[in-house]
Amino acid sequence: MKIHVISDKCQGHNRCYAIAPELFDVDDYGYASELGDGEVPSGLEAKAELAAANCPEHAIEVTR
Repeated sequence: MKIHVISDKCQGHNRCYAIAPELFDVDDYGYASELGDGEVPSGLEAKAELAAANCPEHAIEVTR
């Protein structure tokens, strides 16, 4: 599973980071990005799905 933050859609709500800081980072302006290459480590799939579901801007893509 991979995650990707669509930077044009992110509005800096930081819900993804609050839910899964192991998967996301935020810059100095509060905009999120996926950590590393976006590969979700085993055992964190549910957190990735929850973070995507809680993004009010639907800025997180999850692919399998």
